[in-house]
Amino acid sequence: MKKMHQLCRRLVLLVAAMFSLLQLMANNADLAIQGKWDLTIMVDGKPSPSWLEVYHSGNKWLVGQYVGITGSARPVSKINFKDGKMSFTIPPQWEEEENDVVFEATLKDDVLTGTVVAANGKTYEWKGVRAPLLLRASAPVWGKPVKLFNGKDLAGWKAVGRENQWQVINGILTSPRSGANLITEQKFNDFKLHIEFRCPKGSNSGIYLRGRYEVQIMDSKGEVPQKDLLSAIYGFITPNEMAAKEAGEWQSYDITLEGRVVTVVLNGKTVICRVPIPGITGGALDSNEGEPGPIYIQGDHGPIEYRNIVITPAK
Repeated sequence: MKKMHQLCRRLVLLVAAMFSLLQLMANNADLAIQGKWDLTIMVDGKPSPSWLEVYHSGNKWLVGQYVGITGSARPVSKINFKDGKMSFTIPPQWEEEENDVVFEATLKDDVLTGTVVAANGKTYEWKGVRAPLLLRASAPVWGKPVKLFNGKDLAGWKAVGRENQWQVINGILTSPRSGANLITEQKFNDFKLHIEFRCPKGSNSGIYLRGRYEVQIMDSKGEVPQKDLLSAIYGFITPNEMAAKEAGEWQSYDITLEGRVVTVVLNGKTVICRVPIPGITGGALDSNEGEPGPIYIQGDHGPIEYRNIVITPAK
């Protein structure tokens, strides 16, 4: 009887060891897909940026988060990956959309290629490459401050999207209604940005750093900090306090971006301190995170005003 108990115990240990080995092998296979991916979706022949992160939920299965061409980062409850094939499904983001969004892809040579059936029912091709870490070996050496807005006209800026509604009124960069967005003609790597803004009650805007990471602007006085309110990195990073002034008052941002590490000072208070930005925001110009990019100001979400826009690039 004693030998039988010992045999059973050894058998249980052997099965447990085999299970652990199989689990380790599965986890190692999953490592190939885990991480952050910069996606480009071809929509009617036009490249449109998107983003995906894949990681383990404990040791059970793969989960993640996804940023579409527009909108915020959304959780993905389960990502299937086996034999180099990946797939996942997420619900539509907007009320007017009815269909789930279905992604399929093949991983080969560390590149994802596949198709997505969008909420409109159309199928688009897409490609994903690993997002760069953007680590910096040393602290930046800052150059000379550069005025991005001269207080007279739109020199150095270009309007994109809708018909241009931007005006310069009494030295203030003014968007009196929803319309085009504004993008600097210059592109930047790491920088410090000072910018002042006046947001009417109920309005909304945003400042995209390198054209990819949106620092939110909206009427948020008295609100609990959220990922989609004033001073948030939209959809990703919640400020540690709400330092907003009343709607219609002039407010200021001092933003530092080093690699993907961001610090945001709102009205003299540090509300985000050296936090890595996971990935691009919906509405980004592109998903090429390793490249320089412009400063991009939203003008398509309501009236907004800006002044005193000064950037200090790293050398």
